Amino acid sequence: MSENGIGAAVRRKEDHRFITGGGRYTDDINRPNQVYAYVVRSPLAHARITGIDASEALSRDDVIAVLTGADMAAEVVGGLPCGWGVCNKDGSPMAEPAHPPLATDTVRYVGDQVAVVIATSRAAARDAAELVDVDYDELPAVTDLASAGADGAPQIWEEAPANVCFDWEIGDSAAVDEAFSKATQTASLDVVNNRLIPNAMEPRAAIGDYDRGKDEYTLFTTSQNPHVIRLLMGANVLGIPEHKLRVIAPDVGGGFGSKIFHYAEEAIVTWASKRLGRPVKWTADRSESFVSDAHGRDHISHAEIAMNDDGEFLGLRVRTTANLGAYLSTFAPSVPTYLYATLLAGNYKTPAVYCEVKAMFTNTVPVDAYRGAGRPEASYLLERLVDKAAKVAGLTPIEIRRRNFVPNDGFPYQTPVALEYDSGDYFAVLDKALEISDYDNFAARKKASANKGLLRGRGLSTYIEACGIAPSNVAGALGARAGLYESGTVRVNPTGSVTVLTGSHSHGQGHETTFAQLVHEALGVDIDAIEVVHGDTGKIPFGMGTYGSRSLAVGGMALVAALDKIKAKARKIAAHLLEASEDDVEFENGELRIAGTDRAVTFGDVALAAYVPHNYPLDVLEPGLEETAFYDPKNFTFPAGCHICEVEVDPDTGVVNVDRFCAADDFGRIINPMIVEGQVHGGVTQGIGQALFEECVYDNESGQLLSGSMMDYCLPKADNVPNFDVATNVTLCQHNALGVKGCGEAGAIGAPPAVINAVVDALSEYGVEDIAIPATPQRVWQAIQSASR
Repeated sequence: MSENGIGAAVRRKEDHRFITGGGRYTDDINRPNQVYAYVVRSPLAHARITGIDASEALSRDDVIAVLTGADMAAEVVGGLPCGWGVCNKDGSPMAEPAHPPLATDTVRYVGDQVAVVIATSRAAARDAAELVDVDYDELPAVTDLASAGADGAPQIWEEAPANVCFDWEIGDSAAVDEAFSKATQTASLDVVNNRLIPNAMEPRAAIGDYDRGKDEYTLFTTSQNPHVIRLLMGANVLGIPEHKLRVIAPDVGGGFGSKIFHYAEEAIVTWASKRLGRPVKWTADRSESFVSDAHGRDHISHAEIAMNDDGEFLGLRVRTTANLGAYLSTFAPSVPTYLYATLLAGNYKTPAVYCEVKAMFTNTVPVDAYRGAGRPEASYLLERLVDKAAKVAGLTPIEIRRRNFVPNDGFPYQTPVALEYDSGDYFAVLDKALEISDYDNFAARKKASANKGLLRGRGLSTYIEACGIAPSNVAGALGARAGLYESGTVRVNPTGSVTVLTGSHSHGQGHETTFAQLVHEALGVDIDAIEVVHGDTGKIPFGMGTYGSRSLAVGGMALVAALDKIKAKARKIAAHLLEASEDDVEFENGELRIAGTDRAVTFGDVALAAYVPHNYPLDVLEPGLEETAFYDPKNFTFPAGCHICEVEVDPDTGVVNVDRFCAADDFGRIINPMIVEGQVHGGVTQGIGQALFEECVYDNESGQLLSGSMMDYCLPKADNVPNFDVATNVTLCQHNALGVKGCGEAGAIGAPPAVINAVVDALSEYGVEDIAIPATPQRVWQAIQSASR
């Protein structure tokens, strides 16, 4: 292993500019003659718009315009498209209502866009927005998922009777029924997966800039996938030819999935910039983000598992109701279906699985992918159910998992729910987690906690996730309306430095370091002579962006393919320079050498020859040294792991403290262990947040968001999480040359069930068998009091 190559803990190259204030985020950008937008949002969850009077706002000297949905409709602006289609059980398509960037006749959630005020400053636009008088005819609303399909529930869309978007299924229902008929033991569980509000450090922002001379548009935006935004907005919403629209996503301060989607504000500022002939800038404040950024999770499920006398799983039956919010966000239908139900087999060899999902519209913010996107929901349900099954079967949580794991000689393993796992060793990650958690000495720690008047519990979860979100032909067959490949260009400059142009996007993952490590490993170029460029559709090849832990497994493989082309051409050039056969030229450590001799040229010599072709085989090779590759995977990748949590609970207050947490994960080959550990830390912290603190709450009568700020929506803080013990066990992915699997979402998938299993274990002496998530002090205290009566 070289000092800066694959496997080295290279310090992140990009961090110096971030920590010294050199980052350039969308809100840092200002265009000449720029004006500012502020969005007028609905204060009601469901209402007809009967009139908009902007005269008082327009009377102000600092207000440029007030634009409405009627203005956009007059210019035939389209609705925000959904990028994934799902069919009902009978094969009919899902309900897909229109989603106008600005509401035209009806608002359907608190925060729905009604009008946009454009002024000479952001403060002026915000002040003027308060002067826009919107008349509403309020309608009944429903925000509670459990009530959305009830008889007499308010109807949100005419084309979605009973508020059902789709009623979908996967698996073999008859096989599962047969499994239950043969079972000697069963366990069941009702689970709510709490609704979450993303809170990236950087709020969303967008700047639309129309160049009248060139008839070209530029959109600066906080996006995880700029090419997808260009495709969706240009072709579907504004009717702009792609070559006339440039989308730039500069430095982005976190995304966690919430910046994947095409949002109304991007279309509004781009359209308004042409209408007004001036650049238009919009930046959300935190409160605005709470009612405009897509939310995550929000499932209600009932699950049953069938077992034989030995506690071996025979069948799994799951019924889930999923909240989609008021409109279909970009990839919303994929989350509770193909990203959720296909993972319900988990790490286990359960022979029959059936899941049905009913997706509902409600008068709430649209719901879409959030770190893990379907995988956390599946893992939480399954790992809570497996713990309950262990109690029914009289087995320990460890033993029931070992009895049901896919065996090491069982790979590739075809699950009953579509996926085929290519590699794994679930026993090894479990053993590693037991080792680093000091599992055998738990009793001593429990006694020490008791001496302090505290309850101590431990919980574990084993998880698997599907990453890479590909291949395109499979995803297309499942409803994806875009390709899911990735692209990469490697440009070797005449002096031997390298510029990498990637379709992936970095918003905290460290791509500028890990991708540079791949180049260094392949070409031997000094890591500081490697530049990684991303986020600008005017520079990079068409790519699909970053989400689903796909950057290395898909984007990295595109770069590897381009690097292979570079190496092949470099060997041809070197063979000419050395007057040798190409087959005799070896490429290693930045040097091209005739095998078995001391005759060699450096990679820098080859690069210069490629651009100054005085001594160059022009008859067989064109000048230059630049290659592009596209990579479409053969399968998902399947990271897996085991997380173990220990909590202390104060029985007098219900406060839960996570005292110990360990994570043993299989991410395939590790490119940079320091970055991987950081990703695990962040993911576990978010998982602890979901388990103990975070919960989006609406008032079902008024439809108002009650947890509309950080005063009411609790995020985990530094003193809420312990030092994490992290370890890895490597089994290589079998279908990509790097052997990588992905690591960005694992913590958010494995942590919530481990934490809740630990809380339930701590409360078990009171007879508590379940607790709703998040396990807030109020819920824990109430569970203790109820059990004590």
